[in-house]
Amino acid sequence: MNRLTLLAAGVAGAATLLAVPAEAGAVTATTTTTTVTCGASGLQSGLSTKVCAEVTGDGVQFYGQIGLAGPPSPGSPQPQPRELLTGLSGEVVGGASLGSVNGRTVFTASTVQVRGVGGTVPCGSTVHASFSVAGYPWNPAPVTVDVVVAC
Repeated sequence: MNRLTLLAAGVAGAATLLAVPAEAGAVTATTTTTTVTCGASGLQSGLSTKVCAEVTGDGVQFYGQIGLAGPPSPGSPQPQPRELLTGLSGEVVGGASLGSVNGRTVFTASTVQVRGVGGTVPCGSTVHASFSVAGYPWNPAPVTVDVVVAC
């Protein structure tokens, strides 16, 4: 056999080995959209805070967000890092807890998110989340969000 014949035989053999049956190659595409709902912003520790719920199907994930309360004054120095005490909790209204996260977060000037609370809930349930931030000399003033998980 010449080289061209050997090459053609090798390509045909590889194509046979790599062939996938039509039903095995069919991919079912299901798209589930994620909806984000945030509660009203609040002022805590001199910063703007809010809590949001990301709902995808029957799954919900909560996050708290910390940002500057307003733009810095022109010519003002870069804000110093601040250590904040944060608390994020979530629950199914009238039902189970979806968890809570308490910790320390360092904030400078960029928006920071605190995550780690959520789970799967029954369709039609209302979920509730609360997010609090404390930093000397300010006490926490929690922000909340309530969302119906429609599925």
